[in-house]
Amino acid sequence: MKVLLLKDAKEDDCGQDPYIRELGLYGLEATLIPVLSFEFLSLPSFSEKLSHPEDYGGLIFTSPRAVEAAELCLEQNNKTEGEVWERSLKEKWNAKSVYVVGNATASLVSKIGLDTEGETCGNAEKLAEYICSRESSALPLLFPCGNLKREILPKALKDKGIAMESITVYQTVAHPGIQGNLNSYYSQQGVPASITFFSPSGLTYSLKHIQELSGDNIDQIKFAAIGPTTARALAAQGLPVSCTAESPTPQALATGIRKALQPHGCC
Repeated sequence: MKVLLLKDAKEDDCGQDPYIRELGLYGLEATLIPVLSFEFLSLPSFSEKLSHPEDYGGLIFTSPRAVEAAELCLEQNNKTEGEVWERSLKEKWNAKSVYVVGNATASLVSKIGLDTEGETCGNAEKLAEYICSRESSALPLLFPCGNLKREILPKALKDKGIAMESITVYQTVAHPGIQGNLNSYYSQQGVPASITFFSPSGLTYSLKHIQELSGDNIDQIKFAAIGPTTARALAAQGLPVSCTAESPTPQALATGIRKALQPHGCC
């Protein structure tokens, strides 16, 4: 049975995208099509902030892209700056809290040498609760984010009197190959049994093409969402949500899709 995931491929240590592998364990043939591209912004300003951990109570990363922005700051600076990070800055940040959403983001943060907490929260709402239950620093938390960030986390922290400083370090745009890649998929594979969306913006950029290509067969597709925010975006477009992953992981999504594709299944 063929399923379509609207995300870019990320190889793990085994050299395969973990979503393809997990779905394959259930006999599902998954294809990945990227629908988003990212452009990095304000890296010099972000780099300056990263070099002054004494000004902040900690860090918040809610997306892999924000971590990639931090990596770029470290790479683009000269060798001396990288040595300063390894020698002292990394240690100073690790003396503070580094909050993250999801295991994928946590894995990237660990690669730049930072210890994480909160990764099991799964989404911004739960992370906000976690931070509010633990944070006591009077210094603001540094929050590198994208231009489409939602206000749930900032609002929740503000309501609890927890200071936070946001900096937009990337912007989300439509992937230039969406239409061509979807056309190719449908012409070669036909209408998929399931389509998974990984973000509201991914839905926005791809839905029109999917509706046109699926035609009357769109009612046969089981639509899945990686989390509650994306599920709400699907519902707002009038699409039935057959599956919302219990957590943003390959295992949870594969389990959910398998249940949804069973007769009368829903997760």
